[in-house]
Amino acid sequence: MTTQAPPSEFSGRNAAEYVLGTGSDESIRLGLQHRLWSAATHALWERAGVQPGMTVLDLGCGPGHAAMDLAQIVGPTGRVIAIDESAAFLKQLHDQAVARKYHHVERVLGDVQDLAQVLPGEQGQVDIAYARWVFCFLSRPEDVVRGLAGLVRPGGRVAVQDYFNYERSLTLAPRREAFSKVISAVAASWRARGGDTDIMSRLPGMFLKAGFEVTHLEVVQRIARPGTTLWHWPNSFWQTFLPRLVESGFITAEDMTAFNTVWQEASNDPASFVQLPTLYELVVTRRA
Repeated sequence: MTTQAPPSEFSGRNAAEYVLGTGSDESIRLGLQHRLWSAATHALWERAGVQPGMTVLDLGCGPGHAAMDLAQIVGPTGRVIAIDESAAFLKQLHDQAVARKYHHVERVLGDVQDLAQVLPGEQGQVDIAYARWVFCFLSRPEDVVRGLAGLVRPGGRVAVQDYFNYERSLTLAPRREAFSKVISAVAASWRARGGDTDIMSRLPGMFLKAGFEVTHLEVVQRIARPGTTLWHWPNSFWQTFLPRLVESGFITAEDMTAFNTVWQEASNDPASFVQLPTLYELVVTRRA
């Protein structure tokens, strides 16, 4: 069984640099993101069959927003194994779990691309594995799939929410060149680190090759309009990530200024809207 490590065990470790950072601003953004997408997420968990008493693996758990919800569903007779490379995020999850007396949440510091090494002794013990916006950032997604093939029991499932066609599906209406240029730079920055904004196009084949059966594949498409709650989701992303694009040379300071001007205009225009990047849902079942 995976043991729950106290915070001190993580304090001396340097977190791997998540592309969007692991600071307090990103933690707050992730909290808003989880809340705004929670309806689709919970519906996917129901489709995957998450139930009390199960062992659920949360891949790339971040500060633990999904892990805490999963812990409530599986209850004290179940387990949530939450894995992430960020010690800071895992410390936040620890604090939340302690405050809510969720003793069945187990934190694991490690790379999801090395599951066999990170989770020894858990082979065939996982009922459901879940990953949301994780595979698109990985340079070795095939290794994650192979690792899951060993961890998920026969008949168990993997539920994934991730991207395909990101650059074309994320669109401001009416279209603006300054907006489109930055979106292309966002995708380029992920690819430069080994990620893939079209990852969902490859995942079904990877899972089939690893001994899984595809049982669900669908999309969730949402539109955000100025003045709505959902408008704050992309807005929070720009605030966090655009300065990073400038620092890393993917856009110029002038590009960011032009983008911010266009975004402010759109925010004040009741006729404007953003087609958010299409969220693809995948559920696969481990064959016996």
